[in-house]
Amino acid sequence: MSQKNIALSKTNLIICGVAVLIIILGFLLMTGPSTSFENGFEQDIFSARRIKLAPIVCLIGFVLMVFGILYPSKDKVVKEVKAEK
Repeated sequence: MSQKNIALSKTNLIICGVAVLIIILGFLLMTGPSTSFENGFEQDIFSARRIKLAPIVCLIGFVLMVFGILYPSKDKVVKEVKAEK
């Protein structure tokens, strides 16, 4: 498959891949022990890692994903400028 058929460049795909890994890391930070009624109430559900850190990490991943999609490819911009002349 040639590069012309791909909507995103290699740089865009690398940025999007890193963003996916950051989003997965954020969701893994949200996990923890569940609250079961057998053992009583688990206070870890209100930990700073699950309430503050994990959503911020996910938000950073989603913003990076948007940036990765919208990042202009320098090769395509140069080719388009040369084609217009």
